[in-house]
Amino acid sequence: RWSLPNAERYALQYTDGRQTYITELNRGEIKNGSILRLTTSPVHPLSPSLKAGAGVSLLLSQDVTFAQEFINRNGLKQIFYIVEEGNDTGEILAHTLKAFMELMEHDFVSWETLSAAFIKKIVSYVNMNAMDASVQQLSMSILENMVPSSRVLFELVKKEVTVDRLLTHLQVTNAQLQLKAMALLIALLLAATDAERRVWGGGQHWGTNIIHSSEPLGDEMAHYLYVLQSVSLNLHERRMRTSVDPYSQEQRELLQSLRQSAFESESDAPAGTFSTERRRSLCAKEFRKLGFMNNSNPAEDLRRAPPGLLALDNMVYFSRHTPSAYSRFVLENSSREDKHECPFARSSIQLTLILCEILHVGEPCSETAQAFYPMFFGQDHFFEELFCICIQLVNKTWKEMRATQEDFDKVLQVVREQITRTLSLKPTSLELFKTRVNALNYSEILKLRQTERLHQEETLAVPVLELRERLKPELLELIRQQRLLRLCEGTLFRKISSRRRQDKLWYCRLSPNHKVLHYGDVEEGVHSPPIESLPEKIPVADMKALLVGKECPHTKEKSSGKQNKDVLELAFSIVYDVEEYCLNFVAPTRYEFCLWTDGLNVLLGKEMTSERTQTDLDVLLSMELKLRNLNFCYDFSHAEQ
Repeated sequence: RWSLPNAERYALQYTDGRQTYITELNRGEIKNGSILRLTTSPVHPLSPSLKAGAGVSLLLSQDVTFAQEFINRNGLKQIFYIVEEGNDTGEILAHTLKAFMELMEHDFVSWETLSAAFIKKIVSYVNMNAMDASVQQLSMSILENMVPSSRVLFELVKKEVTVDRLLTHLQVTNAQLQLKAMALLIALLLAATDAERRVWGGGQHWGTNIIHSSEPLGDEMAHYLYVLQSVSLNLHERRMRTSVDPYSQEQRELLQSLRQSAFESESDAPAGTFSTERRRSLCAKEFRKLGFMNNSNPAEDLRRAPPGLLALDNMVYFSRHTPSAYSRFVLENSSREDKHECPFARSSIQLTLILCEILHVGEPCSETAQAFYPMFFGQDHFFEELFCICIQLVNKTWKEMRATQEDFDKVLQVVREQITRTLSLKPTSLELFKTRVNALNYSEILKLRQTERLHQEETLAVPVLELRERLKPELLELIRQQRLLRLCEGTLFRKISSRRRQDKLWYCRLSPNHKVLHYGDVEEGVHSPPIESLPEKIPVADMKALLVGKECPHTKEKSSGKQNKDVLELAFSIVYDVEEYCLNFVAPTRYEFCLWTDGLNVLLGKEMTSERTQTDLDVLLSMELKLRNLNFCYDFSHAEQ
């Protein structure tokens, strides 16, 4: 239209926001009022040499239009040439690898198409001792993306980059290098088979150095430690879900070993000493003393799965690794004649099930969770050792409650409470866990329950309920202001792609006047970017609705498997503009989800609906009631004087 010479050298580009380019594919998305500028075509600087334009390509590689044109014109080959043939190991190489990562994020090219020479060069950067840290970080990110793409790439990376080499990267003081090394280790662990994971010990010792570091843990590292714990514990899933096989000689021998370890039995006398019937009778008697319900055929007690064979494994481990404690438990209870004996086998089976439930054995890894137990790392046979502590706790609590067989379920409920309350304290070692859980005896549990019950009764008194209703409006307004203040501070969000959890970081915050939401991509390590650095904007007046969970478009795109349940619980979207565009979020934690959905509902003029609102309201009401009670007591005492 403007009769420009060499028109292919020019393009239209947005002047604000991400400044993306206009093509025939996206021209229909131009909104009224958008300001465009005529500029040099993004593909123009690419023709002579990528090396000369490396800086330009880095700036443009995030643009989907540029990325598509670049790839269509075989631009990746030029990147491969720089990496495979070049000798640069500093800034130019870092820019090139960064541009490559940005281009691959658009999913136009499969990771499986990478050449062997390119992969080996990337591997060499990770394995070098003296190498620019930014290059090593980018190289590990590239390998991390490759690993889940195919079994062939997994095997290649596993062979070329040893676990021991990656563990050396966890010893450095550079937090970002540590994070990338751990991300690659996690990718390898998740792509491995159970047999391969067992060779690595489930990664149980990988996080030891991180746990004992004096530096605070970031959210991403906390998530990786959670994954290590979850994957390792899930190695017990197969045994947990497998019932006893009545025809298995090995399993029968394990059951017999429990009996033989506990009793110097007459039934084990040489053949011919007793009749077969007499021998069976003696065995049944001893299995009954061990606490099996079906003493003539104890394997029947282990038919329920879960806990399946895992319960048998735990009992055998306890008998072999702490034989004196095992003998003491069994003999102490088998010799009682007052109906207060604690059944070892029955307790072990139920305790194994309780531990599996508490530790989420058999559940898929969450994509966002960060909860882990510090005492897990560096501890061999963690699950079995925890069982050994807790089965002795069962016996101790049984005696404190003076329980009989009819009280079995009550005792195990108390034990579950003892374990969960102690785990919530996050003890740093099993020894510390043992000390604390034993200190939390039955009388302490009763005191805690009594305190909680009294508090509940106080809050349900009629005058108190009436006062609570009068105080609610004022306190709800206080919560609204806190939510808006949190939105003004902003939050760092992580985009979750279909390939992996770690993707782009972006930040969103509300303007101080509560009229505009500002957001944009940020680099690793940036925690609170200034509002001016966030290019994208959504006027609050243009916001139409808030969607959560399954209603969000980005959750509908993902599969409906169990592994995405946590994403559903953290997902929310803002519908805005007359075209009803969506800005999609996945909150880093449930706490942040509650704060953001509450704050956005306030901006939309709606009620705050999150569970956190009720929790905060209850806390504020409780504090206000206690303050008023103190003031009343003070005034009353002065009136008496």
